[in-house]
Amino acid sequence: MKQTLLDKFMSRKGLTTGFWMIALFMVSILIYYTANLQREVPPIPKTVRSLSGEKLYTYDDVVQGKGYFQEFDLQDWGSLLGMGAYIGPDFTTEMLHYRTEFLYNYYGQEMYKKSNAQLTDIERGAVKVRVIQDVKKQTKLLEEGTVYTNASAQAYHKNVAYITNMLVNGDPERAFKGGIIRPEEAVKIAAFFDWSQLVASTYRPGTHRTWSNNWPNVPQLDQGVSFNSHSVSLWEFLILWTLSIIVIFLSYEYLFKKEAGDKLEPALKITHLFPSQVKLLKYIPIVAALFVVQLFIGGYLSHLYTEPKGDFIFSQSILPFNVLRSIHTQLAILWVAVGWLVGGLLIAPWVANKDHKFPWLVDVLWGALVVVAVGSIIGLYMGATGQMRENWFWFGNEGRELINLGRFWDIGLVVGLVFWFLLVVSLIRKAATNNPMVSTIIWSAFAIATLYMAGMMPIHKIIPNFTIDDYYRWWVIHLWVELTFELFAAGVIAFFTVSLGLISNRIAVKTMMFELFLIMMSGTLGVGHHLWWQGLDEYWIAIGGIFSALEPLPLALMIVEAMKNQKEKVHSGESFEFGTVFMWLAGSAILNWIGAGFFGMVINTPTISYYSHGTYLIMPHGHIALLGAFGYISIAFIYMASRTNSLAKGLVWDNKLSKWGFGILTAGALLYAIPTFVIGMEQTRIAHDLGYFYARLRSAVEPMKMWMWLRIIPDSIMIIGGLIVFIDLMIKTFFAKKIN
Repeated sequence: MKQTLLDKFMSRKGLTTGFWMIALFMVSILIYYTANLQREVPPIPKTVRSLSGEKLYTYDDVVQGKGYFQEFDLQDWGSLLGMGAYIGPDFTTEMLHYRTEFLYNYYGQEMYKKSNAQLTDIERGAVKVRVIQDVKKQTKLLEEGTVYTNASAQAYHKNVAYITNMLVNGDPERAFKGGIIRPEEAVKIAAFFDWSQLVASTYRPGTHRTWSNNWPNVPQLDQGVSFNSHSVSLWEFLILWTLSIIVIFLSYEYLFKKEAGDKLEPALKITHLFPSQVKLLKYIPIVAALFVVQLFIGGYLSHLYTEPKGDFIFSQSILPFNVLRSIHTQLAILWVAVGWLVGGLLIAPWVANKDHKFPWLVDVLWGALVVVAVGSIIGLYMGATGQMRENWFWFGNEGRELINLGRFWDIGLVVGLVFWFLLVVSLIRKAATNNPMVSTIIWSAFAIATLYMAGMMPIHKIIPNFTIDDYYRWWVIHLWVELTFELFAAGVIAFFTVSLGLISNRIAVKTMMFELFLIMMSGTLGVGHHLWWQGLDEYWIAIGGIFSALEPLPLALMIVEAMKNQKEKVHSGESFEFGTVFMWLAGSAILNWIGAGFFGMVINTPTISYYSHGTYLIMPHGHIALLGAFGYISIAFIYMASRTNSLAKGLVWDNKLSKWGFGILTAGALLYAIPTFVIGMEQTRIAHDLGYFYARLRSAVEPMKMWMWLRIIPDSIMIIGGLIVFIDLMIKTFFAKKIN
């Protein structure tokens, strides 16, 4: 029977070829756009002056202010251009709003001898035209220098006084105690904030779009979302639904259809552990404990979100919100990464059927990771609280949301990941057969380590321009999560569903390759949906519309097939010794689809993202996707290490407590989405109706206090689930009795 072009593409060879072709194409485009980045980013002017000649601030002031902004980790309290934490203000929008408000009063007095509140609607309309002229036409962001009208210069001075007071003396209504930043440092930070409002309010040369593509929504300036965003959003939905149907059709027609000779691989049989695998047991309490600590910190932060003025157990002067938030996110990266290291080191001896020549190197890696974990957490705290003013960049809190580690700890983490890669690949290369699933796991993990270095350039200092800095920050965050992390997840799920005897090797490899194709197609340039409002050109709106939401679908479908096969095994009376491990893997694939797919599409379309950017609406996507898609794989790895230990030593293994831990944790994660979604939708409505400034005020979320208190329920459920997982792993690994 003659093969069609589609038949050839959906073959293993065709999918492999398609993956490499799309990978080379997408990466080449990304490199091309990156090489041209300098042409489209907003410049930092050499000086900003008033029409009367007063020098307000300089290039150096902006760069110094950015350094202080990072040093004191203000991005884990508020946000800049919408990037950062949600409890504090968006500094860009505050500066722009108060400048606009000042100008309304200034020109109201100049034109009508009235304040803005006293103007009639007709008079206010005339004043509005004058204010827009000042902000949009008379003010230009140019490298050689920016000139403010005298009115805007006065507005700047007033803004500096406001920012200085807030940063030095605190903002208790938004959980910021103050008392750390010095007045002279706050003045420089205010200059940096003012530059960001210039990015958000001045036109890109030759266009009627601001450098931030008209973000944020400011009705007082007639600044709002463009039709282009609506158009791209509509096409995204149309294409997504069409491609979803195509992916489901291709999956069942070409991937899951059983062929003659198809058979399940026998489930992994464990009779002994290699010495290096035994040494992995000490990693288990580290991963589980870091996870539990992260959950408790999340509960602490949740309380401060709800009652920012008060203390919760500890004084906020001891445990500030921004410091705890940075530790909360970094702990997530650490325990997930260490769990993955366990997985790689566990798999390698099985694939090679031999152990490392020097198993003690696994202990060296463990010690190095403990040093990095402890040292970096101390650095995060001391840096952001002003105790490391001279060495904050190297050993403190680098203050870039989600990648906060001081540069020394950055380097230590990368060295540890590369060392791990060398340990694993030294065994894998000696394997008798080339296993594409294992190769995917190893090389994607290597990409995770090397891609992290994109956020470490230049190695010795900060990047002066926030837009360029944030571009590379998103290289790490987005291309980690929606590219290399997803590649890793695809390889892991494929490998284990085969090793556990639930999916045939042919189906697993083809499904994995199809998944890799979709990940490279959608995840590489999909980074654009993070970039178009923060200073890069408008074409990123369309580029960012490539769907990251489509990626998890084939894996979720494959897990459904594996679950069917597991049920058949159980009903036929066949023993299945890895039920706990598979439970976490299945949960990973399904929560990946819910978090990255469903909640990802809630916020990723340009129109919704324009209004919801930097609101609670982001939280369900971020939390469920990270925990489900990647955290559950890490937990599956440490349960796999524990289970293999019990099989090798003949220890008692009971799944009851494991199921309780999984069920409670998963229920908490899903319930968490409800209050945060409701609060986020209300903030998004306010941003649409009144303007983004009002969406970020405390008064916007205060009426939602009931929903904020309801977060206690899912947070508590997740903490209980995490504790059960920790206790369960400790009992199973270190205190289980021998089978009689």
